[in-house]
Amino acid sequence: MPATNYKTIFLKILKYTGITLAVLLALMFTTPLIFSDKIKEQVKKTANEKLNGELNYTDAHVSFFAHFPSLTLTLTDFKLNGSAPFQNEKLVTADEIAFGINLSSLVFGESIKIDQIFLSNSLINVKVNKKGEANYNVYIADKTTAPKEEEKSKTGLKLEEIEINNSKIIYDDQSTNVHIDAIGFNYLGNGDLSEAIFALHSKAKIEKLNVIYENEPYLMNKKVDGDLITKINTNSLSFVFEQNDLFINKLLVDFTGKFDFLKDGYDIDFKLKSNKSNLNDLFTAFPPKYITWLKDTELKGNVDLLLTVKGKYIASQNIGPDLSLDFKLKDGFVNYKKSAFPVSDFNMNIAVKVPSLNPELLLLDAKSLSLNIEKNYLKTQLKMNGMTTPDVDLVLNSNIDLEKLNHALGIPDIELKGMLVSDLKAKGKYDQKQRLFPKTNGKLDLKNGFVKTQYYPNPITDINIVSTITNQKGTYDDLSVVLKPAGFTFEGQPFSVKANLKNFDDLNYDIKAKGTLNISKIYKVFSRKGLDVDGFIKADLELKGIQSYAEKGDYSKLQNKGTLELRNINIQTEYLPKSLLIKEGIFRFNQDKMSFNTFFASYGQSDFKLNGYLKNVFNFMSSKNGILRGSFTLNSKYINVDEFMSSTPVVPATAETKVASTTAQKTGVILIPSNLDLQFYATAHKINYQGLILQDGKGAVKTKNGKIVMQNTGFNLIGCNVAMNAAYQGMTPEKAVFEYEIKANDFDIKRAYKEVKMFKEMASAAENAEGIVSLDYKIKGRLNQEMMPVYPSLIGGGVLSIKDVKVKGMKMFNAVSSSTDYESIKNPELSKVAIKSTVKNNIVTIERFKFKYAGFRPRIEGTSSLDGKLNIKMRLGLPPFGIIGIPLTVTGTKDKPKVKMGSKGEDIEETQDTE
Repeated sequence: MPATNYKTIFLKILKYTGITLAVLLALMFTTPLIFSDKIKEQVKKTANEKLNGELNYTDAHVSFFAHFPSLTLTLTDFKLNGSAPFQNEKLVTADEIAFGINLSSLVFGESIKIDQIFLSNSLINVKVNKKGEANYNVYIADKTTAPKEEEKSKTGLKLEEIEINNSKIIYDDQSTNVHIDAIGFNYLGNGDLSEAIFALHSKAKIEKLNVIYENEPYLMNKKVDGDLITKINTNSLSFVFEQNDLFINKLLVDFTGKFDFLKDGYDIDFKLKSNKSNLNDLFTAFPPKYITWLKDTELKGNVDLLLTVKGKYIASQNIGPDLSLDFKLKDGFVNYKKSAFPVSDFNMNIAVKVPSLNPELLLLDAKSLSLNIEKNYLKTQLKMNGMTTPDVDLVLNSNIDLEKLNHALGIPDIELKGMLVSDLKAKGKYDQKQRLFPKTNGKLDLKNGFVKTQYYPNPITDINIVSTITNQKGTYDDLSVVLKPAGFTFEGQPFSVKANLKNFDDLNYDIKAKGTLNISKIYKVFSRKGLDVDGFIKADLELKGIQSYAEKGDYSKLQNKGTLELRNINIQTEYLPKSLLIKEGIFRFNQDKMSFNTFFASYGQSDFKLNGYLKNVFNFMSSKNGILRGSFTLNSKYINVDEFMSSTPVVPATAETKVASTTAQKTGVILIPSNLDLQFYATAHKINYQGLILQDGKGAVKTKNGKIVMQNTGFNLIGCNVAMNAAYQGMTPEKAVFEYEIKANDFDIKRAYKEVKMFKEMASAAENAEGIVSLDYKIKGRLNQEMMPVYPSLIGGGVLSIKDVKVKGMKMFNAVSSSTDYESIKNPELSKVAIKSTVKNNIVTIERFKFKYAGFRPRIEGTSSLDGKLNIKMRLGLPPFGIIGIPLTVTGTKDKPKVKMGSKGEDIEETQDTE
């Protein structure tokens, strides 16, 4: 064929190709113009049908060139709000979001199909509040699985591709305290979102992944690269992860399972598996505090990891999933900063199960944990079921130099030295209440130990512990602990203890302790905060005997002697809400007796100085049933009784509190420990109780069986001397019982009404009286958790003697004056009147009494309730001799008394004490 023919054919091909391209280009420009309005209208309609969140954007345009070769509708400055209760907050914002249009459905179909979504530079902000309400419920799924053709929308969402570029995802779940940031999120996937159940096949990359739980970072700035297959059910919001190969930094994991959103929680079935991984790769996925350490550390070893979480998590019902972890490390190697003594042959095989995330159901099986450093070794096996009363099976063997181990592992902020030598086996149940202790046999020794931390400049040195522990029967009575010796040196001051302890049911002890402990500085070594005093203990003690000797009174068999000096030591006990600060205490031991001639202490605002002795001290300290006996004198400048009141949590019994309630703290009664048998003579210059100030208090006090008795006690109250006897016992944190007897002569009734709260409440008629009275009264009853009397429980009686008392503005006498038109009876004056009364069932019964005033001769008797109700009968004898009288009754309340002629009153209903 001639060359001219080839040239002609080539020109024709070029011509037709050019025409075709020109037509295609023309179509690419004209198609968006032709169908633009149709596309925009139907996409907007579909958004309104499928989304229940507010949607906004600034501009929309149709083009082939935004995501060539796809025809896309692009919305710029896109904003989508979340579902209730987050309807005013953004769920998704993006520079642009583009919807890919299926061309065949656009030209030939009745409806437009969207088969692609492109999201660029976006923020996806997922929120769940503390109630479990989420903001992502914006997609409305079809309720019918097979809709009729005529009911189908003209716009379908049948995705073949989802593409997200350079975006950020925030997941903040306050109901579980989980926060996740995915920064630099890139995603490519496909699926069919028009179905209620659809599958996503996708690839995902995250430049920085942060996972924070309970404000503790677990993953920070981790890279993630994964291939994912996920099934999603939009009707129930359920995710099924079928095949997910993820790289977390360098660690490859296989992640499968499901995640269902429930109304008030989650249904979880996760499985995270990593087989034959490298130990170094594993540490790249660890929290950020390990990353700095990892840069300076050589790690080797093969790792198998399997983590499963299965079950429902409903916090409001205290329901948790089962957690299981299997971890194996083989041929591990650790060398920090090229230590001359690396850790080798590091092997671990550990299985942990925590059913329902309940620590009490813990199942730990550490089949092996072993490592070598040169010829040094550490080998251990541990099985443990439970936490409070665990079943234990322990084997521990070691002969290891802690300094070499410390350097090889690069343990931060602490320097360790010494040889740890152990050969210990323990098997059985630990249960303090049942007096069970695992069968044990072995030794645990530390030679030439040394501890130094960053928190204190000087180390604890010369730590030597030689210990033997044996228990053949698995009970407390067969437990034996021998320390020969245990000691250390700190700040140039040595301290040592030798001890031989046997039979922890009836402790047989032989203890020698000598040296000085600077408690404050030792706490600083280990960064124990909250102790601000410079306290120390100095001991020179020899204690030998059997616990029951003291209980039976066989004191001659005890061999206890020595001295113990305390300075600036804080002591906390369950019986008191505040700590007791022993400023100075020098104790001398002799047999069961501990004498103290110098003891200064403070408790809150209160101060104490004691001299005397205590007995049965060692038995009291070593046994819950031991009773502390003693006799001493107590002197104080100021005692604030309110500070001794216990605090007890009080939870309202409502349905809501069974779910998740906050515990309200309320003041409780003063609880006297039942294991105290003490008697002392106390003097206190000033005592404060519920705002009542007592001066120059003194008296004998005895406490036994949780009850405190005060005899011949005196104090100065509102300017007069008061003598009293009292008994008190706290039954529970909310209840106490008391007996009280008081004799007070010549005190100011007006001042008493203002300053003595109990008097004000019980003697309401004294509100506007003034003058001098005396009181001789006995009463007993209960106190509530505010240390205030429970009125129906009060029983007692006595005499209120009135001497030159003026009653002014008393509402009852005002009412009588108004009803009888006798103005002079309005403000009576009383002299040498004895008012006898009794108290029972919330009623104060006033016996008949008479007095004279301004020619009148009133006679009064009746009842009043402790909450102010009145039923008083009165005869107003008229001048000159009172032979003729007017019968009156006073009812109503002390604030609103009602006076009427006649002798018939209104009985006040008694209130029985239910207890």
